[in-house]
Amino acid sequence: MHAIASEPTNESPVLLQVDDLGVAFPGPDGQPVEVVRGVSFRVSRGEMVGLVGESGCGKSMTALAILDLLPGTGWRSRGTVEMPGSGAGSGAGSGAVARSGRRDGLRGRHVGLVPQEPLGALNPVRTIGSQLCETLEVVAGASHRTARREARALLERVAMPDPAQRLASYPHELSGGQRQRALLALALAAKPRVLLADEPTTALDVTLQAQILSLLDSLRRDLGLAIILISHDLAVVGSACDRVMVMYAGEVVESAPATAIFQRPAHPYTRALLAARPRLGAADFPTGIPGSVPDPSDRAGVGGSTGCSFAPRCQHAEAPCFEESLTWHEQAGGHGNRCLRHAQIGPMTGDRP
Repeated sequence: MHAIASEPTNESPVLLQVDDLGVAFPGPDGQPVEVVRGVSFRVSRGEMVGLVGESGCGKSMTALAILDLLPGTGWRSRGTVEMPGSGAGSGAGSGAVARSGRRDGLRGRHVGLVPQEPLGALNPVRTIGSQLCETLEVVAGASHRTARREARALLERVAMPDPAQRLASYPHELSGGQRQRALLALALAAKPRVLLADEPTTALDVTLQAQILSLLDSLRRDLGLAIILISHDLAVVGSACDRVMVMYAGEVVESAPATAIFQRPAHPYTRALLAARPRLGAADFPTGIPGSVPDPSDRAGVGGSTGCSFAPRCQHAEAPCFEESLTWHEQAGGHGNRCLRHAQIGPMTGDRP
């Protein structure tokens, strides 16, 4: 069992607990290959946790695995997902969800999902109102009349302009920001305790990004939601989240309060991400991180891996980084990382979101 990453720092009840989560797909030779390995974290009521990393690092797969919505031939290879006190899942009154994937109403009723690409996620031939009403009737058990009333109230809650008119609109008639608000309304329809928001600000301009982030912040404060915000944008998670988990090659490599991630990054990958950000007034453009995220099939099969996945791209790597097994190093203040040389690497201080 891997150490719990991102231990909550407040006294609020834990609403979602993930332990040693793994996701596997058949590899080129038919043998299972894990694309997510040993991911563990907890999220408390009213807390927003950011999950950040390059494309292909396993962020979306982690979210989909929580709800057993993995695409194609993927499956959850190990680990447990629990919602303490919810009664959801296979554990008698414990809220545990077994490896078999039995959900007992976890989707929607307890965990809401805001998927990527709003236009693709919404049904193009049905109005926003009909999609909201169906969700309220099927998942929440509302009558049709009640569903119509609550659908409008949901659009008002997510600050949709002219909500009565938008109920009769089709997805293609909405702007990008309005479609994102419609997806948020759908995710909130069954009054979930946890919200998984996968890249909710992608393809939006900075003004709309700020509006969506402000909306998420108000929802978690007003409704007590626990929110997992998935993004490749460090500025987004730095401005919105209480804690940040950095993923690389299917693993959480660093986890800390958001301020610590920006002011005292411990893992070389986190430092490289921060250094690769464009900076206002800088004389030169950032060069980015050399190389690319490794193909999961290049590593050993399920449960097998030796050395640090980031070592081939890391300027601090030494021979042991390629050979020794990795462990989770927990530091003060809930700041942990997965780096053999974290104690030898000099501090990188003074950064801000």
